[in-house]
Amino acid sequence: MTNLRDTARISLVAIAAMGLAACQPGAEQGAETAEGAKSCITEEEVVNAQKAWGDGIVAIGKTFTEEGDYTTAATDHINKFYGYDLDGVVLFKPTLAADEQFRGSFDGALSYFVGGNETFKEDKGFALTPWTAVRWENAGITNSSCDMAVAMGNYWFTPAEGDEIKVEYTIGYVKDDEGNLRMVVHKSSLPYAGS
Repeated sequence: MTNLRDTARISLVAIAAMGLAACQPGAEQGAETAEGAKSCITEEEVVNAQKAWGDGIVAIGKTFTEEGDYTTAATDHINKFYGYDLDGVVLFKPTLAADEQFRGSFDGALSYFVGGNETFKEDKGFALTPWTAVRWENAGITNSSCDMAVAMGNYWFTPAEGDEIKVEYTIGYVKDDEGNLRMVVHKSSLPYAGS
């Protein structure tokens, strides 16, 4: 005969197993677990978010070149891909930021992409270069916590003229209430050049 303690232990094991199963790769995207939590972030979702982010950077530069409203394009890009409007903090360290290298606010991110903010005098508008392509190569993607995926690797930015530029990244993604991936950590840097 099973006592109350054994029944509780069996129930906890069953609940834990359901949670782990929901977080396995191949769990239905966007599906919710029995407890109502969002499904784990998949590698495919991360790769798709990376491609869309790169396409957005290219679109900002194209809008600038065509003398369109590039500030609105950059604003929309940040709102779509970064979690500044979510509860918590966004840890953003852009590649070409040295004086004010950490951009914990929406305004700091916008300045980095399009320039023109006196608080961030070093910003020339990274997205205005313009870039014609962004190519990604993940060294790895981990989602062991289920609620956050972290990707690390290299991405290459191709300017309208000249050779592509290699940049290293670490990006942490979470899902918003609609199930879209949003960056809450984004560190970019040029590779070590040696002494």
